[in-house]
Formats: sequence, structure tokens, C-alpha cells
Amino acid sequence: MRDANPQTIYLKDYTVPEYLIHNVALNFILDDEDTLVRSRLTLSRNPASYSPNKSLILLGENLKLLGVNLDGKDLAKDQYLQTQDALIVNNVPQQQRFELTIENTINPKANTALEGLYLSNGMLCTQCEAEGFRKITYFLDRPDVMTSFTTTLVGDKDRYPVLLSNGNKVAQGELPNNRHWVTWEDPFNKPCYLFALVAGQLECIADRFTTQSGREIDLQIFVEKHDIDKCDHAMQSLKNAMRWDEQVYGREYDLDLYMIVAVSHFNMGAMENKGLNVFNTKFVLARPDTATDSDYEHIEGVIGHEYFHNWTGNRITCRDWFQLSLKEGFTVFRDQEFTGDRTSRAVKRIEDVNMLRTRQFAEDAGPLAHPIRPDAYIEINNFYTLTVYEKGAEVVRMVHTLLGAEGFRKGSDLYFERYDGQAVTCDDFVSAMEAANDIDLRQFRRWYSQAGTPVLTVRQHYDASAQTLALTIKQSCPPTPGQAVKESLHIPVTMGLLNKDGSAALCKLEGSDRASDEVILQLTQSEQTFVFEGLAEQPVVSILRGFSAPVKLVMDRSLDELAFLLSHDSDTFNRWEAGQQLAGQIIAGLIADVQNGRELHVNPVMVDAFRQVLEQPWDDLSYFSLLLGLPSETYLGDQMEVVDVEAIHTASEFVMRALAEELESQFFALYQANHKDESGKFDAGAIGRRRIKNICLSYLGKLENINVQRLAQQQFNTAKNMTDQMAALAVIANNPHPAKQRCLDSFYRQWQEEALVIDKWFALQASSHMPGTFETVKALMQHPAFDLKNPNRVRSLVGAFSQSNPLHFHAANGQGYQFLADQIIALNTLNPQIASRMVGALTSWRRYDESRQALMKAQLERIISTEAISKDVYEVASKSLARQD
Repeated sequence: MRDANPQTIYLKDYTVPEYLIHNVALNFILDDEDTLVRSRLTLSRNPASYSPNKSLILLGENLKLLGVNLDGKDLAKDQYLQTQDALIVNNVPQQQRFELTIENTINPKANTALEGLYLSNGMLCTQCEAEGFRKITYFLDRPDVMTSFTTTLVGDKDRYPVLLSNGNKVAQGELPNNRHWVTWEDPFNKPCYLFALVAGQLECIADRFTTQSGREIDLQIFVEKHDIDKCDHAMQSLKNAMRWDEQVYGREYDLDLYMIVAVSHFNMGAMENKGLNVFNTKFVLARPDTATDSDYEHIEGVIGHEYFHNWTGNRITCRDWFQLSLKEGFTVFRDQEFTGDRTSRAVKRIEDVNMLRTRQFAEDAGPLAHPIRPDAYIEINNFYTLTVYEKGAEVVRMVHTLLGAEGFRKGSDLYFERYDGQAVTCDDFVSAMEAANDIDLRQFRRWYSQAGTPVLTVRQHYDASAQTLALTIKQSCPPTPGQAVKESLHIPVTMGLLNKDGSAALCKLEGSDRASDEVILQLTQSEQTFVFEGLAEQPVVSILRGFSAPVKLVMDRSLDELAFLLSHDSDTFNRWEAGQQLAGQIIAGLIADVQNGRELHVNPVMVDAFRQVLEQPWDDLSYFSLLLGLPSETYLGDQMEVVDVEAIHTASEFVMRALAEELESQFFALYQANHKDESGKFDAGAIGRRRIKNICLSYLGKLENINVQRLAQQQFNTAKNMTDQMAALAVIANNPHPAKQRCLDSFYRQWQEEALVIDKWFALQASSHMPGTFETVKALMQHPAFDLKNPNRVRSLVGAFSQSNPLHFHAANGQGYQFLADQIIALNTLNPQIASRMVGALTSWRRYDESRQALMKAQLERIISTEAISKDVYEVASKSLARQD
């Protein structure tokens, strides 16, 4: 039964560890159901600790303890105490080092939570971040205890032919009864959350990388035999990341071997364990016929992310879990920049901001709002959030903007030099940036401790006689749980000015002798006015270029002004943003028309703006495709005081259909011009052509005529790459296409042996807005290919329905809410991490009408009152129900 008062952990209570571990030797005798773990620890009292406690407290969960030995002597049971979550050893030496040996067993097969050592599709593997190592053996399971690991793995040669762990392989041998052993040694101190073990029947592809200093690094990717032909892109992505980190940050890989293992059952995307990265198969496996262009890009980005962690996370790690954004925010920023350099910088920035505004802003506005450095938690796994990762990356990006590329590199170099081999804090990162650039970032530090999304309200006044433009910017931030009063932040606001002909107007601030096409305003007060001189005519303001800060912008804009920016703004982000604001304003008006029963008409300004975009030549076709996209229904809902899912969907569908009718010939011509088989080609041109033709097909699909239906089915039948096949199937599944079920069945038969492709099949049906979707989702829960124990499968069906299908999930009868609660309760005992993440779809219940509020709240109360509810789920559900003052 759940603890009625689960413990809250506070940042203010941090103390240094009472003991240090100087080295650890681990020995595993592997078995799917009864693995023996022997750990030999060399410890000493931490001289920096002032605690009078003379007992050693090691953390452990779900372990069967066999024995404890202190300095060569077996301890009697009255010399230690075993509790539900700890081993307390009494009277350990206080003045010198001592050696503690512990033997315990664990059951990997029974470990459905996928933390610690568990069985994944026949393979033994580990996930120790954040607190999984305590499910392997008793340990000081905290990130500021860093030590060297030597690991010996023993197993049956047929059952576990491959035995992997961190570092370098230093010895191996044979044993009786068809067993063998391998010893791995990691020369770098690390916290136990970076420990990894993999054992099973795996195949390997190998390559080499030569560092900038001439060292040869062996690269290995391990997968199941049937996936060996899907690793080439992952290997090339790894080499691209290694070269980029050398060129941009001067960081060279430090071991002689770098390994990646792909596993099918994994709670996360990937894990940066030192020298042995464990990945979700989703972010390793790719072949043109099984993976989309988006999959290819994400694989390279995630492989880059985990590789970059070698320095921003492994060599320098977190002092405590409140500092999680120290490594994740910085590393997400690094992987975003890597992907931007490798693909289209404009597209990457827009995609990142789109996700931030539709998902992280909602987190900031809800009951679970927290700073990127939280000050308290009940379950640390609940703080692997978009706020810590994505907003954390935006905070690092603002530092980069304030310092410039050269200054940021100076700061990162100093950071690596100062703190290599240490567990440090977010303040240490900022301090290095300050010291390297002689800048005061004291006010900027508030970004780390203040929750919520700031709002910038902008007013402008043009004085024709003085030829000046006064731009007044006011910053505010709504109250969030535990933070009713907000302080002013240091916000970089990048902006430019445009003349009436679309050319750049020079930005010259009053009192400055410099003028440029673009300027970074430093907003530090609650309200500031910036005056620009020498403007013979009133310019059009392009503000928050590149989305230079994670804020909401409030500024009166006419439809004509937005259409002008969509046609002329030189900043790629703001040009796209103008189109989104233009469409958003028009759809908002149509939503009001739907709610009041008025006839619907699309403003011709929007049609003309889209026509101009379609008629212009574009070098970056992927960017061109984004300019043709409409705001998502989720984003539109976020702009409403009370979310009306039916009106949003009706208005959005009407606009898409109207644009298709008005611009049918242009969409069709563009589709035909770019419809060619370029399967296996992933250059910018080929990817862009696929994006353009497929967005044109999505518009044409709204026309519901026989020619378009044939066009979609022909593309589905003849596609030789997954991008085109999935795009065609999406058009068929999201419109009244007569061959819908036949195509879905055909797709399943074609790809039933490819788990990641079938995940797409589940997700496509779960996110469909067509009638009958809820019944389809319920039926798919009983499908032979669905497995509640597989996180990817849960995310593809339950997650896609609850998080990507607002129309049907928020059905007025509450059936979607009850369905989700049923699955959360079922998952709670299987995998609390995944269960708690599913609760997120219910946390915004206050944003809806009273009837839906009552239905969602009732399901949250049902969840929280469930017997044996996990602290993971309890924390999210209880905070969601807490009163919001």
C-alpha cells in the first residue's frame, strides 16, 4: 500500500556524502531470474562531512541479501540492519580506509519497471539513471559519489555470448559448464548512474574513428541479428558527432572504445553510460524502407546527444539531481546546434520552438510547473521533463546569445578545465561563463530558480517629426505553484527593422554611434523603452528573432503586417512565425464563428499570403514546407481561455479545406514537380522534395475527390521509402478514403516483423481524428502485437491517443479519460515511470469546460486512491489535484 506521506527531497537540505568510495569491483554471475552480484567496495570517511553518524548507510531496493563482509570478516546479523530500502552497517572504521564486500541476488526477469538490471526481449541490460543502481546492489547511489569501476561478467556462452560493460576489456577466459567471463575496467571515476551492463545474443558492426590528435578509436554497435542491416546510419552519425565536437568545442573522445547497444524495452530514448551507451532501438535502427526522414534526423540527433554527454554529463557530472539541467540543458543545446549544422538550421530551430511552445509552455502553465533547477521532488524520475531539458537548452542558448559564439567557447573551455572529473552545479557552469568573459550574470541566474513562461508585452510609437521609433517592452510572469511573486529576468531580445519595400532598416539605438541590421536588446527591468533613431519612415518591427528567449510575445499586429513579414522578413524563424500568427488569428475568428453558429469564411488575406509563398522560389525546400503548415490544434488550444476541442478542430479543418480548394492547381503542380523516387537519398534536396510533395498531398486529401484518393493510394502502393508510404497512409487514414482499412491491413502485413514500423501503425490510428477512433484504440489494445510491458508500444497507442488526439481524447462523455486512467492503473505496478508520464495528459484539466473538468478530476482522484499507487504516479496526480492559488 502507498505510503500516505511520501518523502519530499529538498535542494536546501543537500549535504555532502558521509563516506567516499575509492573503487569498486563488481562480479556478476548472470541468470535471467537469479543473478548473483558480488560488490567489493573500498571506502573511507569523507573529511568534508560533519555528520556524527558512525554507521554506513547504503541504498538498495528489491535485493535479496546473502552476506556482508567487513575487512575480511563476515558480519553477524546484529552488526548490520537491512531495511526496505537500505543496508546500514554499524561501527565501520572512521580513521582509515576499509573494504566492504556484499553479496546479493536479483531477478531481472521480474523487473518490469526497467530500472536496474532487467530482461529486454531476451537480453540482459541496465538502466541506472537516476536511481537504478540501488536495484542492482547496495551502494551510495548519488551522483556526487564518483569512483572507478572494475566489472567481471560470468555467463553461459550460448545464452550470453556477448558480455559488455563500461570502459576497456582487460581480460577474458573460459570456465567449466560452457561458461565464460569478461572483465571490464573503466579508468575514469564516475557516479554509479553511469554504470552499464549488457549480456545476450547480439551481432556487432564495427568501424574506427581517428581523432584530431591521431588516436584510433574503435566503434561498435550491437543489435539483434535481424537488425544488423539497419545500423549504417547510426554509425555514420556517431562519427559525425565525434568530428563536430572536436571542431566546435575542442572535445576529443577519451577511451579507446565506444559502444552502442540497441534494446527494444527502454523507458528513455537513450543513456550515456560511460563508453557503453544503451539506446532505445528507435534511435539506432534505420533503413530507407523502414525509417522516415524524421527518424533519420532524430537518430543522428540522439546519437549526437549521448556522445556529447561524454564531456557534458560524464567527465563533468551533477552534484545532485536538482542540477539535472546542468548536463541535460547544455547537452540538448549542443545536439540542437549539431543537427542545425548537419541539416537545415532554420527548420531545426522552428521544430524545436514548436515543440517547446506546444508542450513545455503547457508544463509551465500547469500544476507541475517547476524551474529548470527544481527545489523539491518526491520522485526524481518525474523531473526528466521538457522544462529541465528543452527550456534548460533555451537558457544555455540565451547565454550563447549574450556572449556570442567566441565568448561562449571561451566559457565552455574554462568550464571543462575547471571542473573535469567533478560533480558540480548549475551555478558553476554560469560562473565559468562569467569568469571567461568578465560579465555579470547574477540577474540571469534567476532563470534557473524561477518557474513559468515570461510574457513580453510590446508597444511601439513612431514619431515622424523626430524620425524615431520608441519600443516599450514590459516583462511579466504569471504565478506558479510555490512562486506567487516573480522577479525581473535578464532577457536577450534580438530584433530588426524592415522598410516598406521589405529591405532592412538600420537599427541605431539612441545614444549609440553604431548602426546595424540587427540588435540584441537586453531587457533587465520590468519595463524598458528602447528608442531607435534615423528612421525616415515607420518601419515594420521584427522582434524576438530566432526566438531569442523562451517567452510569450504579446504585440498588436494587423493581418496585413503579418502577411508583409511572411513575405519579406529576412529572419527565417520570424518569417515562419508571421505565417503562424496570421493563420492563428484567422482560425481564432473562425472558432468564435463555430461557437456562435455563424457561417464560415476564410479571410482572403490568408489565401493571398499562401499563394505568394507558393509562387516564390525556395532553396531550402524543407523550410518552404514549414511555411505551408498551419498551427497545431494543441497550440491553438493553448491560446484559448477555455479550450474548445470541437470548435478548434472544425475551424482548422475548414481552413485547410478552403486553402486546398483555392490553391488546388498550385498544390497539384508542386506535388507533381517533386514526386520522384529518391529512396535512399538523404541530402537536403531529396528530403525537401519529399516534404513539399507530402504537405501538398495532405492539403489535396481534404478535397475528398476520386482523383486525390487515387493519388494517395498510388503513392502508398508504389512508395519505396517509409517517408512517402507513411505520408500517403496518413492522408488515407485521416480522410474518408474508401480503401482506408484495406491499406491499414496491407501495411500491417507488410511490416509485422518490424517492431518500430508497427509502432507507427499504432500511433497513426490512435491519433486519427476520424469518427470511430476511440473504438479502434480499444480494439488495438487487444491486438496480438500490443504489449503493455513495452514502453514504445504504450507510447505509440496510449500516449498517441491521449497526447496527440485532442478531439477524441477529450470527448465530452469522458470515455477517453476513463480509458487513460485504466491504463495508468494497469501500468502502475508494471512500470511506474511510464505510468507517471501518461498522467500528464490529465494535468491540464482546469483548462477545459466545467463538465470536462469534473470528468478529468474524477479520474485523477480515482488514480490517486488506487491501492499500492507508486510514488511516481502519486506525485504527478497529487500535484495536479492540488489547489492552484
